[in-house]
Amino acid sequence: MPDEDFRASDAPSAGGLAILLLDGGYERAHYAFVLAAGALAVDRPVVLFAAGRGVHALARDWSGLHDAARDAAVRAGGVAGLDTLRDAVREMDGVLLACESGLRLAGLPADALLPGVEVAGVPTFLDAARGRQIVSL
Repeated sequence: MPDEDFRASDAPSAGGLAILLLDGGYERAHYAFVLAAGALAVDRPVVLFAAGRGVHALARDWSGLHDAARDAAVRAGGVAGLDTLRDAVREMDGVLLACESGLRLAGLPADALLPGVEVAGVPTFLDAARGRQIVSL
């Protein structure tokens, strides 16, 4: 049970969140978007950088994620699926970056990505992540 005396205004000032998605598995990709949507909902700016096989999470067709079929069970359980979360993050102005090297390794062309996803390298992510809490999945 949460502490009844705790108020969000008591928390240290919340800065931005930088999410590094390295894994190409559905569970981690789904949770990266859960974290991103949650942070954006409480007015924390988010940059999500998908690298390695994680770039599949930013593709229009994300079936390249390992265990992508798990999304049906997630939705059946009453939890937002990956499409819903990705749309929410984009609507709330989350910044989505796809690693250029990751795209090459995954064999994905840049035009396979969702609209608004920027192709970038590690230096761009590190610059965008400056001063933000970093979470790696």
